[in-house]
Amino acid sequence: MVQEILVPVSLVSALGLIFGLGLSYASKIFEVKTDERVEKIKEILPGANCAACGQTGCDAFAEAVVAGKSPANACIVGGAEVASKIGEILGVEVKVMEPQTARVLCKGNSNVSKLKYDYEGIQDCAAASQLYAGPYSCTYGCLGLGTCKNVCQFGAIEIENKLARINEAKCTACGMCVKACPKNIIKILPKSSNYVVSCRSLDKGAIVRKNCEVGCIGCKLCAKSCAYDAISFNGSLAQIDPAKCTNCGMCKEVCPTGAIDKTLDCVLQ
Repeated sequence: MVQEILVPVSLVSALGLIFGLGLSYASKIFEVKTDERVEKIKEILPGANCAACGQTGCDAFAEAVVAGKSPANACIVGGAEVASKIGEILGVEVKVMEPQTARVLCKGNSNVSKLKYDYEGIQDCAAASQLYAGPYSCTYGCLGLGTCKNVCQFGAIEIENKLARINEAKCTACGMCVKACPKNIIKILPKSSNYVVSCRSLDKGAIVRKNCEVGCIGCKLCAKSCAYDAISFNGSLAQIDPAKCTNCGMCKEVCPTGAIDKTLDCVLQ
């Protein structure tokens, strides 16, 4: 009786040992070597997984960099420090990108932007924008419900008088707020660009005046005052080209509505 039990048990054990050894041998033969540089890069990345680098997350970015599929300086959150360390790991010189920051291109807070109805729904900008494009007469402006603030991992956004404001000292230019804003009024711009047109309205000047006290009315005085051809127009909306702008400030001086801002005067510090 005992022998009848021991024989099949021994047989199964022997087969298990043989299969185990076979699998172990196969794993050695077909092992996919992991480049140790990938792990080193993963260790120095900020771990935000914001996808601003164009990859799905930090791990994917590390693999893409080592494989030569992504630039070594593409980690916007890590900035110059991380780019430099990646260069050391790869043994290459990495060009440091110009520091960037997010900026809210709207000044239409609750004191200057006209309401068309009182909104009492879900406190989310995307939800509010579904109801007649939001409660404000200007359908292009900030709704001030904090959707951008809620997605910011770095505490760089506050809401003041129903208007989002960005703390450039904390902003990493990850772009999460840009993706979250249903009004498309948040842009990533070079920190060196001191002047922006804080308006996104494509309405004509007369309509802008009715809706908001500080909107761009398309008067073109800014373009006429610019000696560097840095200002163009999308319909009646002025736009400043950071590549051409010299930060002289003449456009701000002549703007009759105050739609052009010196960014250091309008962001949180």
